[in-house]
Amino acid sequence: MTSFWTGQRVRLRGIEPEDWTAFMGFAVDEERLGDLLHPPRSAEEFRAWAKEQAVTKSDGDCFSLAIEVLDTGQIIGAVGSHYADPRAGRFEDGITMGAGHRRKGYAAEAVVMLLRFMFAERRYHKCEAQIFGHNEASLALHRRLGFAEEGRLRDHVFFASRHHDLVVMGILADEFAHLHSMSERD
Repeated sequence: MTSFWTGQRVRLRGIEPEDWTAFMGFAVDEERLGDLLHPPRSAEEFRAWAKEQAVTKSDGDCFSLAIEVLDTGQIIGAVGSHYADPRAGRFEDGITMGAGHRRKGYAAEAVVMLLRFMFAERRYHKCEAQIFGHNEASLALHRRLGFAEEGRLRDHVFFASRHHDLVVMGILADEFAHLHSMSERD
């Protein structure tokens, strides 16, 4: 039997201190794509963040995991559960991928593993995603996985010198189960 967290091509795992260089690269990639602009961060800040992530216990059902390619062991992105509300039964997913690893199916596999865990093991009812309106790749990914657009918050966020739309997407546990296996063994 393989690990629940190991798919066909990727494995989800905890963030290790030595992963800091990959996460520094992801931050640069996100800035180039027009994501939120942050002041430059030092290598030491990324080192400290990764070290902290490696020893921090998950906050209930909120956590971040590194996405590792099985063949090479390379960290190519991160996926996580954020803003989990067990009483309402909903959480948000978040994903980031290194620029050279987009549109290759890695993100879809990682998100499916995350959703399977949150729906089948943690018994959440709904996953939401908040995606910048100009991020066509992420919007397309979530649509392919079965997410429906639930609303568009016009000019909701400000970065890169102007306002941008924020698209709210969601998928219910039964919708996910209809489209994807709820067991890693299937």
